[in-house]
Amino acid sequence: MNDLLNLRTFGLIFSILLLINTYAAAENNCKAVFGSGQATFRLATGSPGELGLLEVLADIFNKKHGTTICWVKAGSGKSLKLLHQKKVDLVMVHAPSAEKQAVKDGWAISRTLIGSNEFYIVGPLKDPAKIASAKSAADAYRRIFDAKAKFLSRGDNSGTNKKELAIWKQAGITPSGNWYIITKDFMMATLSKANEIEGYFMTDSSTWVAGKKSLPKLKVLFRGDPYLINTYHALCQPDNATKGQPHALKFIKFLGAKTGQNIISNYGKKRFGKAMYNDAEYAKQFEK
Repeated sequence: MNDLLNLRTFGLIFSILLLINTYAAAENNCKAVFGSGQATFRLATGSPGELGLLEVLADIFNKKHGTTICWVKAGSGKSLKLLHQKKVDLVMVHAPSAEKQAVKDGWAISRTLIGSNEFYIVGPLKDPAKIASAKSAADAYRRIFDAKAKFLSRGDNSGTNKKELAIWKQAGITPSGNWYIITKDFMMATLSKANEIEGYFMTDSSTWVAGKKSLPKLKVLFRGDPYLINTYHALCQPDNATKGQPHALKFIKFLGAKTGQNIISNYGKKRFGKAMYNDAEYAKQFEK
């Protein structure tokens, strides 16, 4: 009888703790909460969280520092906006011009190169716009425009969207029309939509490695333009701007140090046979 009561009591306590954690996540707009330490800081990012890299990094960091990390899922544009509004303590983003402006304007500090991947332009197996023989990313986009082939855009001011729009500008084209489909969604969701309707899309290589087995109607058709290299940086609040800032600053130093870099450069190898990100040492050759 006592064992049964103890079991019920344990179950009740576990349920209460689970509810508390769930409510805490909802209250802070956390997509996920990593760790259970007393000190909490908030981090906004997109694909590194979606693909699981952030959780691995957080687990190692939290064990050493007794912290908890609230992951706010957001593309680079929104992440930087949240940092500006002091709604997060730290961001991991890939929007270099906007990052530099944030530091220049004084509402972000400690901009640190943490790694890179690259963009691929994927599309239908038959490649109706013939972009596989394109000479550059801008040339590939011109061919898609000329063919009025279906092209998907995230349209969300993310780092990917910013890069996409910059390539259209290089091509001298303002995209519009029924062929140009704006999803307002994240990377994997937009990739899945492209697969469904057999359209073109520019995805980051990390997401492609993770999702390609479930995307049988798509293949990589263009890659290799140096402009498609995608560098990631971490930035945090200025000193004393938010309660979590000191922990966020430590996390940035962790990302740039040996342990963090080893995690980043090896992430995905066991599961996919290929690393999903390059380290900062490799990425720095693409810094401008």
